[in-house]
Amino acid sequence: MSATELDVLVIGGGVVGCGAALDAVTRGLTTAVVEQRDWASGTSSRSSKLIHGGLRYLEMLDFGLVREALRERGLLLQRIAPHLVRPVPFLYPLAHRVWERPYVGAGVLLYDAMSTAGGTSRGLPHHRHLSKRRALREAPCLRSDALVGAVQYYDAQVDDARHTMMLARTAASFGAFVANRTRVIGLLREGERVTGARVVDTETGTELEVRARQVINATGVWTDETQALADSRGQFHVRASKGIHLVVPRDRLQSSTGLILRTEKSVLFVIPWGRHWIIGTTDTDWSLDKSHPAATARDIDYLLEHVNSVLNSPLSREDVEGVYAGLRPLLSGESDSTSKLSREHVVGHPVPGLVVVAGGKYTTYRVMAADAVDEAARGMDRQVADSVTAATPLVGADGFAALTNQRRALAKSSGLHVARIDHLLNRYGSLIFELLALIADDSSLAEPLPGADDYLRAEVVYAVTHEGARHLEDVLSRRTRISIEAWDRGLRSAQTAADLMAGPLGWSAQQTASEVAHYQARVQAERDSQEQPDDKAAEAARLEVPDIVA
Repeated sequence: MSATELDVLVIGGGVVGCGAALDAVTRGLTTAVVEQRDWASGTSSRSSKLIHGGLRYLEMLDFGLVREALRERGLLLQRIAPHLVRPVPFLYPLAHRVWERPYVGAGVLLYDAMSTAGGTSRGLPHHRHLSKRRALREAPCLRSDALVGAVQYYDAQVDDARHTMMLARTAASFGAFVANRTRVIGLLREGERVTGARVVDTETGTELEVRARQVINATGVWTDETQALADSRGQFHVRASKGIHLVVPRDRLQSSTGLILRTEKSVLFVIPWGRHWIIGTTDTDWSLDKSHPAATARDIDYLLEHVNSVLNSPLSREDVEGVYAGLRPLLSGESDSTSKLSREHVVGHPVPGLVVVAGGKYTTYRVMAADAVDEAARGMDRQVADSVTAATPLVGADGFAALTNQRRALAKSSGLHVARIDHLLNRYGSLIFELLALIADDSSLAEPLPGADDYLRAEVVYAVTHEGARHLEDVLSRRTRISIEAWDRGLRSAQTAADLMAGPLGWSAQQTASEVAHYQARVQAERDSQEQPDDKAAEAARLEVPDIVA
């Protein structure tokens, strides 16, 4: 990417940055995207993993945001990423007899109507009203006195880290240059104009200059810091809001549906996640280290207290398999409460050659990316094609429905159980044949990882050879989700996974041992942070283990 002047350089390898790279390259622009750590390693791997319109934004009368998000939900389900995004039901328990059912029912009816009007509701059932008895049949885990009835509706979910990585991989398939572990250390200038960036390959220490006609800053909660490299205060500022999530085993809550619960500040989701539940989220201001936001004991107790208020068999700290904390980039406003700051996005051009995109929500990443590239195109001296990403499937999407129908034949020909084929299809889509080829060459790769039966050894090798994983943490935390799904947070899997990575990455025995030791220390630091009473103490405990370097 340093060999010639590019049309667009995108800074930031989260969902918006990777989406912007895909948008730009599919318009015919020469494009590169750089990420200082790993794809989605910041906010985009630590979300609630929902693709949703934002039912609660209707209550805020933010109809435009909801309409836009519902359209994007439909595109992701039907066309862009059907192998990664799937429907999920939610039950909204009603606690008041007279007014609440018509109030909630009207909101959910409008939600469905907006989705239908946008032409993207296919594949999602409409909402339904349930009696108390029927609701308890759907969710026996609920306390009988916690509801008088319920409304059930549908949204969708995604493995956010895999989806973001697939965006980068799709952009690369169209010719974009994509590089993780590449940190921007300065912006190139010609007078007032930004003309590129100076970057350092953190794996080798090599510094490079990447020249581009337009630079897009898509760094989320790091927006202000990246703007500062251009000596620009920018046109807007971003505040970070911390949200934490708990992961508990599926058998601890008897329910065939997810739950959405009201709290005094916001809403609480209980989300089905394979053989687990994800419970979240909190919404508190965060002004400390942005690379490693830490969950505190108080955060964990807050979620347990609120979810236990409706459960007939309360959860305890011992039921928690995993915990993760992430930061939302919110546009600064007058309100002191982060829950009231804007989830809308904005695009600005603070200095010539530099476009900044900030705010928004995960579901609307494609719109944010297209708007950012539209703004960059205005600064070019030629006509640029319109965005085509609404009609561009991600790699693995083509043929997914047909392969799902053929899963039994695939199981028979590969020797894998049909449940394994389902697992692979829902993570790789039509790329499954690349995984099966690895297994055909080495049958030992069909074995599951120790301590993480859901994942095959082949997936670790594939993460390195095809998905850009450079370190053990990349595989256990993002290419798979073992770090939050396993009781030991991946400690039993670590050595085997590192040994599998060592060959294709050329690791020495010393480097392999270092990767395992670093991962073990990281897990312990996170556990220590989750015992602390406040953010500062939790941050100090987490930062005892810095990022690994090659």
